[in-house]
Amino acid sequence: MLDSKLQSQLKSYLEKITQPIEIVASLDDGAKSRELQSLLQDIAGLSGKISLIERFDDAERKPSFSVNRPGGDTGIRFAGIPMGHEFTSLVLALLQVGGHPPKLDADVIEQISSLDGEYHFETYISLTCQNCPEVVQALNLMSVLNPGIRHVMIDGALFQGEVEQRQIMAVPTVFMNGKVFGQGRMSVEEILAKLDSGSVQREAEKLNARDPYDMLIVGGGPAGAAAAVYAARKGIRTGVVAERFGGQVLDTMAIENYISIPETEGPKFAAALEQHVRSYEVDLINQQRAEKLTAGDLIEITLASGAVLKARSVVLATGARWRKINVPGEQEYMNRGVAYCPHCDGPLFKGKRVAVIGGGNSGVEAAIDLAGLASHVTLLEFAGELRADAVLQRKLRSLPNVTVITSAQTTEVHGDGNKVDGMSFKDLAAGETRKLELEGIFVQIGLVPNTEWLKGSIELSRHGEIEVDTRGRTSMPGVFAAGDATTVPYKQIVIAAGEGSKAALSAFDHLIRSSAPAEA
Repeated sequence: MLDSKLQSQLKSYLEKITQPIEIVASLDDGAKSRELQSLLQDIAGLSGKISLIERFDDAERKPSFSVNRPGGDTGIRFAGIPMGHEFTSLVLALLQVGGHPPKLDADVIEQISSLDGEYHFETYISLTCQNCPEVVQALNLMSVLNPGIRHVMIDGALFQGEVEQRQIMAVPTVFMNGKVFGQGRMSVEEILAKLDSGSVQREAEKLNARDPYDMLIVGGGPAGAAAAVYAARKGIRTGVVAERFGGQVLDTMAIENYISIPETEGPKFAAALEQHVRSYEVDLINQQRAEKLTAGDLIEITLASGAVLKARSVVLATGARWRKINVPGEQEYMNRGVAYCPHCDGPLFKGKRVAVIGGGNSGVEAAIDLAGLASHVTLLEFAGELRADAVLQRKLRSLPNVTVITSAQTTEVHGDGNKVDGMSFKDLAAGETRKLELEGIFVQIGLVPNTEWLKGSIELSRHGEIEVDTRGRTSMPGVFAAGDATTVPYKQIVIAAGEGSKAALSAFDHLIRSSAPAEA
């Protein structure tokens, strides 16, 4: 199951285990059970501290397995074969159950350990989803730290019956004690905030007590990370506040155009960004959304929690998010057939009819990927021709189960009250409205800047982008901006990183000049 290179890498990780581990597998005579059995036998053979118990007569999902300490039950279970993006979740579970200390602040560990009650979590994932592992790893770790918490990861592609019964149309989808708990990427801190209602207020009080920063960066994507590194290297008091560190990069499957790195994945790249920032003396404040910018001798950033952070200079690097089509039914059926990440949610639509809206590179790439899973893919583009690169268009048109419709304006998403069952579009050439019967709609029409909270405080373009000059200066003194949220053309990771560095250097120059003594 594991090739020699992967076995060698895993063996070196498993040397960090300090306590015995029991893997208890629930199997049947199916092909997937044999595949899982082979994987677990390979793992058990790599460490003398790991033993494998195989059961064929219990009532658990098959194939599945739990990771325990001898004589105990940590509450961690994997239903499916955790390869792909979830292989890291498996490795971390082995390490943490085996006694390796978690990388969490002591107060977060204490907060998890102090939770009262019984919490049974079920997380439905797809192995191609780059957002799912964060949720799986967070809940697994919480299960290790608190005996009242149990968690099972469920591969939706393998347990299609459950997916259909529970009408799951997006991953990750988390159930707690049988009811929907949440969808999408969630960190340990976000999960705790939902379970512990007082945590938000306590965190706000801590943030209000922070001393002012010399430079505060708002946003944790490539632009924000670069700005933080450049600021910290100047030896000034630097802070980063982000709704989710990594930003849009976390939703990017493949990165092949960042110079010096031929190929990587978004979550891996985001983790490297965070590691680089943390190697300096940077105060990194994650899972906090900025809601207001106020000018003054000290610039203030008000957060959604009510906390207020102060700084002598600010770099805005809030990035962008997927653009919506804004038609009736889209919001109602979001995560119930309307999706924005084909890599994450595509496996849930295996054998079904889907549409992709958008004829640029991202739309055509999504249609190509989905064609390998769906029974049929219809790509709709508003313009009279596709805008994607020629090589992608040739590949798309070579696929037998893809239909391309240009001059198509999406007008409505239809559903049966629970999930999508079709969509309407206007044929701009013929001037008539048509309807498609389908089960999924993937929207790929570009990005919109995360700048709504800045309206009225600094100048924005008609597209909502932050107006900046060649030095990254905004209309508010002491406030600079960089990355996809600005008017700088070409929304690329490498450009965002360069603009973030430039904005930090410009902000530092502002600090020097504003603090210099006046001439006699």
